[in-house]
Amino acid sequence: MINRYAYISMTGAKASTEQLAVTSNNLANGLTPGFKEVISAFRAVPLRGDGEPFKGNGADSRVFAIDTTPGSNFTAGSVQTTGNPLDVVIKGDGFFAVRRPDGQETYTRAGKFMVDENGTLKIGKDIPVVGTGGLITIPPNSTVQIAEDGAVFTQLPGSQFLNQAGKLKLVNPNPNSLQRMEDGFYDIPGEQAPPDGSVRVAQGAFEMSNVNPTLAMVQMIDQSRLFDLNFRAVQTADQNARSATSLLSLSRG
Repeated sequence: MINRYAYISMTGAKASTEQLAVTSNNLANGLTPGFKEVISAFRAVPLRGDGEPFKGNGADSRVFAIDTTPGSNFTAGSVQTTGNPLDVVIKGDGFFAVRRPDGQETYTRAGKFMVDENGTLKIGKDIPVVGTGGLITIPPNSTVQIAEDGAVFTQLPGSQFLNQAGKLKLVNPNPNSLQRMEDGFYDIPGEQAPPDGSVRVAQGAFEMSNVNPTLAMVQMIDQSRLFDLNFRAVQTADQNARSATSLLSLSRG
């Protein structure tokens, strides 16, 4: 049976590995528009000496560090001004509603929009932007104006008139209700967020990632050192166990 010292070090090394993966992902998304830093947290779970793991009635024999549900740092990222009419930034709290390829509505702070060959407003090849009345279509060769409340207007060349193409669905759900998905979007399990008329946007700019690359690099170095420390502790525990076994064998001889 693995001894207590080695077990604690082993679970510590596992936790360090998982933290490294999270920090590496944050660093890789340092330039991703609207990306929110992932926060990992761990808690200690005692293993009981008798019965099933975590449920026995005996004394705590060892402690296992397990990952809790990853959280997000919802602090706003810096604003990059571009002058591009299809770049939109949310001022304050709120999210854009977009639609996954499977039709599910999801939420993001990323506001670098584009128009595909069919005129559909999107944030990526397969991610259309959701409007309060459905998807938003931009006529060919038209200019786009987006009001503070998310209303999208288009103007054809040579025309003096603005036509409303739709209105961005802007939402402001409780962050505690949001579930971060692997694609970086946020879902509300089992429901959709209603439009929030208080959310405001600005055209010609977008929100950058809120990841601090320098801090992330420092965290990676610290986590790598902690992993190395725990790994060395496991090796030391193994060597001590071998030495103890050898001494016992000699004393019995």
